[in-house]
Amino acid sequence: MQILRILTNNAVVILGENKKEQIVCGKGIAYKKRPGDNIDTTLINQVFSLQSEDMNIKFQQLLLDIPIEEINIADEIITKGKMSLGKKIDDSIYVSLSDHIHMAIHRYLDGVIIKNALLWDIKQFYADEFAIGLYSLRLIEEKLGVTLPEDEAGFIALHFANASLHDGIGNQEIYKITRIMQEILNIVKYTYRVDFNTDSVYYYRFITHLKFFAQRLVTDTVYQDDKDNELYEAMVLKHPNESSCVNKIAGFIKDKHAYILTDEEKLYLMIHLKRVMEKNVSV
Repeated sequence: MQILRILTNNAVVILGENKKEQIVCGKGIAYKKRPGDNIDTTLINQVFSLQSEDMNIKFQQLLLDIPIEEINIADEIITKGKMSLGKKIDDSIYVSLSDHIHMAIHRYLDGVIIKNALLWDIKQFYADEFAIGLYSLRLIEEKLGVTLPEDEAGFIALHFANASLHDGIGNQEIYKITRIMQEILNIVKYTYRVDFNTDSVYYYRFITHLKFFAQRLVTDTVYQDDKDNELYEAMVLKHPNESSCVNKIAGFIKDKHAYILTDEEKLYLMIHLKRVMEKNVSV
């Protein structure tokens, strides 16, 4: 393995077998080395092969400013996240999460605490991602002796939520998606005067449906209605309570977000709403 470029004493760039640049990290791997020299493979700790050339360049730039210990932690968190979530995670997370962890630690050392206004919502809507966030806090404390607040677990969760979505959705869009979901849930809670059993699989399915609906809304993705509204009309007649609640949701979405729900979207909302309310325990 020949060195193409030296980034730091602990990180170099090489050309992989497919002639794509790879970032190789290891403590002291570039010590007394020059471009063209072979690296000591026994010192290799990590090899990053990011598919996006843009992300590869940004990650190389990041390595110039971030200690290798923090890069190692970010990599360990991402590996854990991929295993736990079972979703495709975009390479952009190597840049965004490494940078976030670095800045969070700096804020901690400077005594600056940023509150996460969406923390409660994130716990509800991104429970699996939030679990990764809590794991991250434990790992950072174990490796660096830095105790970050729970708010940071929420921010880390959003990075995973962002990286597991597609179409270039960023954190601002994730915030909007989360807010829309909470707005809809509030309408349901006030209409039925209930709290949800958040451990229920039916609640999880309902939340998943809301998440994809909100994602379409935020990304201006038009839902193709099949124009067959017989089933919708039958549901309206058979389940007036669910129909009334969905109409409130539709009215709110129209007024606040200038989006008109199709009959099919209302139908699916009613189906999920009926199921979650049947299985929910009122308090």
